[in-house]
Amino acid sequence: MSDRCCGTTAVEIEQIVAPAAPGALPVVVIGAGPVGLAAAAHLAERGQDFLVLEAGERVAASVAQWGHVRVFSPWKYNIDAAAKRLLEADGWSGPDPEWLPTGAELISDYLAPLAKLFGDKVRLGAKAAAISRLGYDRVRTNGREDVPFLIRLDGGEELRARAIIDASGTYVTPNVLGASGLPAYGEAEAGELVDHALPDVLGADRAAYEGRHTLVVGAGHSAATTLLALAQLDNAQITWAIRAGSAGRSYGGGAADALPARGALGTRLRAHVESGRIQLLAGFFTHSVTRSGGQVSVVSRDPSGAEQTVTVDRIVAATGYRPDHSIASELRLDLDPILGSTRRLAPLIDPNQHSCGTVPAHGVDELSHPEPGYYAVGVKSYGRAPTFLMATGYEQVRSVVAAIAGDWEAARDVQLDLPKTGVCSSNLAEAQEQRVGLATGISGGLLATPLPLATVGASSDGGGCCG
Repeated sequence: MSDRCCGTTAVEIEQIVAPAAPGALPVVVIGAGPVGLAAAAHLAERGQDFLVLEAGERVAASVAQWGHVRVFSPWKYNIDAAAKRLLEADGWSGPDPEWLPTGAELISDYLAPLAKLFGDKVRLGAKAAAISRLGYDRVRTNGREDVPFLIRLDGGEELRARAIIDASGTYVTPNVLGASGLPAYGEAEAGELVDHALPDVLGADRAAYEGRHTLVVGAGHSAATTLLALAQLDNAQITWAIRAGSAGRSYGGGAADALPARGALGTRLRAHVESGRIQLLAGFFTHSVTRSGGQVSVVSRDPSGAEQTVTVDRIVAATGYRPDHSIASELRLDLDPILGSTRRLAPLIDPNQHSCGTVPAHGVDELSHPEPGYYAVGVKSYGRAPTFLMATGYEQVRSVVAAIAGDWEAARDVQLDLPKTGVCSSNLAEAQEQRVGLATGISGGLLATPLPLATVGASSDGGGCCG
């Protein structure tokens, strides 16, 4: 065999024989959040061997980070059909389908009981660090589909799989504070004075915000949720910075929104701005952050070069999330160059054309890569698009699991029943707050003031979507 590329020398391609047939191996699901556990439920129903890897030390570790927040969509949109069947067969009684759960309730009343059914098939503290094919890097082709996937955990352990469903999400990879997709100068040095989306302003993090001046950057659901929570602190000064020239899109659809909990708070957010409770800085393009003692000065430099500056005690960077595909860098992925989703999915979820309620049903065909057997699902599948709904993720994994099981008729019979939403940007909520009694995750027990609500899944500077 020659290692030179010139002339007419023939190159022999070595065939690597797998030591174990891929069909005898489990399907590995990465992430034990709502969509990952839904995938496990569908695999269990179809009698497919599986293993769920969760990087956190508890089920739905990312959801737990915003456990104090209520989602916009009621329970009836948040429970996967296969998961419900398995739970009910075990004697589980579902919650009120019209109730808006907090993240903590989503875990305690649904995800934790579901994971318990799977026993040791759910591994906690198991972070996938890299994925490849056994004996094959991304370049090698001959026989590639006949060897199993190789998953390396961050502790060094290696696992094999016949297929991978990556539902690891995007929560741990937030967008930067800088307005052009680049970190603002000094952003890293600001350290603990910069929080990412959805701090527990009225609970565990209250001391960090009470009596302080906070700058919230972003125009999506997470930003508006935090703004409304801050407004409940009587002695908090609040500044809101957005790149747009006005906050009209952030105020959303109001009464026209099919999810009342999302529409009503858009109106309420507008009222806070118009009353002066929240100071709005429109046309704000974060360029630099300078820390001085216990404060930070944030400079905006717009495309024309005009600058404006605000000095605050804390910053909440609610600028959305982006997927991290680096663990799959040795796999053959076909990613849309704009969104970071698959190319076939991108036009269906493009936030320039779609809200979360207008995204059409899609499944295995739109989620497939040139690497057979690897699927990114859930919010990670959407890349930077903020149009994701949990119900969409559930239909994704139903279709993908059907394909893995060889039932291509079911895999391609994709259907989705979503609430019609006129404007899918930041429309927060006060509807149904009369029903909110005990506030799980919020200190103080019964609420005397409304509980903030937020999206499940992605949010971004341009808007997000409901759970």
